[in-house]
Formats: sequence, structure tokens, C-alpha cells
Amino acid sequence: MRKIWWKILCIIIIFYVIVMGFMGPVPHLHILNETIRNTYFHVALWLAMTILLFTAMIFSVKYLRAGRIGDDDVASELTKSAIFFGILGCVTGSAWANFSWGDPWPNDPKLNSAAVCLLIYFAYLLLRSSFEDEQRRARISAVYNIFAFAVFIPIIYILPRLTDSLHPGSGGNNTFGSFDFDNNIRKVFYPAIIGYILLGMWLAELRIRIKVIKRVKEEEFIENNRK
Repeated sequence: MRKIWWKILCIIIIFYVIVMGFMGPVPHLHILNETIRNTYFHVALWLAMTILLFTAMIFSVKYLRAGRIGDDDVASELTKSAIFFGILGCVTGSAWANFSWGDPWPNDPKLNSAAVCLLIYFAYLLLRSSFEDEQRRARISAVYNIFAFAVFIPIIYILPRLTDSLHPGSGGNNTFGSFDFDNNIRKVFYPAIIGYILLGMWLAELRIRIKVIKRVKEEEFIENNRK
């Protein structure tokens, strides 16, 4: 029970976010109107993605320090979960932009920065697939993952704020919290972030188990051939 309580919590939170996201009360503002509900999905997904990427970077550092392949497994699978959330974030963001700004992908610094960051992490996946040696793949991927996150933060959260952008909090625009976050939003938004993080961890755990099983089978196969 101790191992599955957080998975049960994840299911409950995600169900709560979906129900309240579509049916709960929200502030009605000019232009945004009902599309503000996408805050529970688009914004929360990207914040969860950032936390997962940060955690993956920590495990990459741990791998470089100790050389445990398990740390690389965690880093790579958390990164894959984060990339999945990033794709979902772009899809939900495009839908929101289409309704609010009349274009699913306007020439906006924040949107373009998001695309660049996803490409950086797609390159991470390609890098991992280009090495057959497990330890070499883990070592080079860990170094890349650390630098990728170091680039990710300024591209997503700093540079767009220095120029004009349609997004809140950029180019002198107010942030979400200063003009449209009320208690009804907070009651769903913060649990959504927690739920998505737990979901990302769950997905990563499943893929790590598959990796471990494959690794054990390969070792058994090699050992049997030696006999």
C-alpha cells in the first residue's frame, strides 16, 4: 500500500482537475472568457514539465558523480515524460491561442522559445539512440541533459520577458496572478501541477521497469551463451 498511495492520489487529482476544469466556476474576463480553463491544462502542464526536467537534471548529476546506471534510467525517463507534457502543452497552447488571438501559432517570442526548447530535448532523444554502449550513452546524455536544462530556463522564463509578447508576464504585460487568479482558479490549478508531476513520475516508473526487465533478460542471455 505504501508504494501505490501516490498513484491513487494521482488518479484522484487528475479526475478532480478534469471535472473542475470543465465544470468548475472561473472568472469571466474580456477576450479570455471560458478559455481561461486552459490554465489547468496548458500552464500547469508546462510547470510540471519544468519540475520534471529539473529532477531529471539532478539525476544526471548523480549519475556523473556515482556512475549508477539506475540514475541514468530515472533521468532519461523523467525527461521523456517531460517532453510528452511539453508536446501536450504546445497542443493546448495552440488551441488557446487560436481562440484568444485568432492564430494557433502567432509569431510570439514565448511560443518560438517553446519550440526551440522542445527541439533541444528531441535532440537529447536522438543523442541517446546513437550510442550502443550503455555507459557511454548514459555519460554523454547526462552531460547534455545538464546543459539542456541550463539553456531551457533562460529561453523559456527569462528571454521572453525582455521583449514584447502576447503572453502574460512578458513585455510589460501583467502576470496571471495579478489580474485573473482567484480562489476558484487556485483550488484547481495547484492540484493540477501536483497531479501532472505524479503522472509523469508514474509514466517514468513504468518505463524504468521495462528497461530493468530488458537488461536482466539480456544479461541472462549472455550468461547462457557463455555456458
